[in-house]
Amino acid sequence: MKITFKSFYMLCFAASTLTLASCEDFLDRQEDEKLTFEKIWENRNTTKQYWLNAMSFLPNFDDNYIGDSEPYLGASDECSIAYDRAYRYINFGSWNATTVPYYKMESYYQGIRECNILMQNVYKCNDPLVSQRDLDLYYWQARFARAYYYFRMMCDYGPVFLLGDEPLDFTASTEALYRPRNTWEQCVDYVVNEMTECANSSAIQSSYEELEWGLATKGTCQAVISRLLLYSARDLFNGNTLYRNMKNPATEEFPELSGAELFPQQYDASKWLKAAEAAKVLLDNPQYELYRAGNGNPYEDYAGITNVNWNNELIWSRYNNRFYWGVGTVPTGVAGTAYGAIGPTQQQVDAYAMSNGRYPITGYDADGNPIADRQSGYDTDTELQLSTWSYPATGWSKFGYFDITAPNMYKDREPRFYVTVFFGGNWWLHNEQSTMISFAKGGNGNKSHDYPKSGYLLNRFYDHRLSSASGNWGNITFPTFRLGEMYLNFIESVLECKKRGVALPGGYEQLAMDKWADLRDRAGLDPITDVYPNATTDELIELCRKERRVELAFERHRYYDTRTWKIATETDGGPMYGMNTECPLEGTNPQDTPAGFWKRTVFETRVFKDNHYLYPFSQRELDRNKMLIQNYGW
Repeated sequence: MKITFKSFYMLCFAASTLTLASCEDFLDRQEDEKLTFEKIWENRNTTKQYWLNAMSFLPNFDDNYIGDSEPYLGASDECSIAYDRAYRYINFGSWNATTVPYYKMESYYQGIRECNILMQNVYKCNDPLVSQRDLDLYYWQARFARAYYYFRMMCDYGPVFLLGDEPLDFTASTEALYRPRNTWEQCVDYVVNEMTECANSSAIQSSYEELEWGLATKGTCQAVISRLLLYSARDLFNGNTLYRNMKNPATEEFPELSGAELFPQQYDASKWLKAAEAAKVLLDNPQYELYRAGNGNPYEDYAGITNVNWNNELIWSRYNNRFYWGVGTVPTGVAGTAYGAIGPTQQQVDAYAMSNGRYPITGYDADGNPIADRQSGYDTDTELQLSTWSYPATGWSKFGYFDITAPNMYKDREPRFYVTVFFGGNWWLHNEQSTMISFAKGGNGNKSHDYPKSGYLLNRFYDHRLSSASGNWGNITFPTFRLGEMYLNFIESVLECKKRGVALPGGYEQLAMDKWADLRDRAGLDPITDVYPNATTDELIELCRKERRVELAFERHRYYDTRTWKIATETDGGPMYGMNTECPLEGTNPQDTPAGFWKRTVFETRVFKDNHYLYPFSQRELDRNKMLIQNYGW
């Protein structure tokens, strides 16, 4: 049985309104609550409520309008979101320590504090109705959540403060709460050790019954370790000399951290082997397998990752009503509630392979024009010419193949392209109906501020088998961790080991190629070594990055991938391209797409500087903690 956040999150939300008020952040002070506090642990229900409150800080980004509560899509080079939300501060470089969009550090430390309190007191519960199994579950799930909160902060801020089991004395003076940051390596070791302890605990199971969906499994803990060790091996956190001056202040109160380098300055290639070994744990687990419907249809297989609830590829997922994904991606030309404004950039569109498995666009010239791999069959001279060809809607809608007149750019692409990308001048499919959509100015998909600035909409997370016009959006198990990611984690790590001369255990390289072939086979493509038979290790690494970009598209990986690969100054800054959504209609039919729409056009120019790789600590925290070293460039 797969794990989801459905009823678990509802319980957590309810519990957070019933338990004691928590500190505003980890440096805030709080009044003594001893009299009320001790009564919590005398009763099974209040003990459970406190546990649910400690777990309620787990992020659930898909239970709100996309982009409202997190930047990981809106500030990614794969995505364009038209709404005027805080990710635009990041995209245009207008954020600083005073204006920090989506600042979550306070919430995560609040969650850590609640977990520490729960862990130190849960076994005091002497209610005869509570079982030992319940108490163990509360303790170990809170311990997982505490480590996960650290992991989430590390992805955004780098090294943070490790409190361990310490519940800070919030009656102490502000000066007494000063503390320096721990080093990156200390933070990684802590989270990996905590997740390992959780995975090895008998209280954390491999799967749960339906009433306990939402709990972390052993696989969840192992997946966190895999992703963290992968990030730690990449250039941002492995010998990054950009951070060479990032050191703690000298302090007698914390001698082990006094003057410590916060980021490792020597490149350690052995980190790639650790990352490979961590991913292989999930590859070896028979509980997980790539989702396939069994019909040999790659469109159905790829769409099924999020269209088929509880499938065996999901390691940890969030179960939500699909409304928030659907309403942001269904074009305004479709009846019912429609705010369609979330879509791929032209750069993301260009990233998909052709049906022969080769990636068509190898780069861009100084004017932003694409440079094509001629062996792929892609022709930049005719990419925007219209022709009539068969559009594959099979497997993810109630339609099959149908003829369409559209630019050659979209012809003969791989199945993941059609499942993920919707382009203008095409039929939007909803249940047994279809609506022709135009993203030209004044078209039915561009008649207000709710339209895709790039001229593309995200196709993947709307359920085209349902009628959203009737309010039927369906549900979605959105993957936080899935086996496809673990495949890619392993492949990348093995290739990096090979490149850097790190000895691999027997069979690792062949296993990596086998898993890559399996992943591409699910997508209807030949093995990468068949398509690129003479590729060097460096070229395979680059091809693996391309595979990751399209396989994990819009699952909130790309934001972190470009940053941890340390390529975001090239990918996330500068012109973002799409089609010409400023081109007006030529007639009165709002479904027509004029010829002038088909033009590569800059829809916005983004800013990404070296200091943008990591979040800044807020000025409020800097003012309150004089030992806190701000991140680079802020």
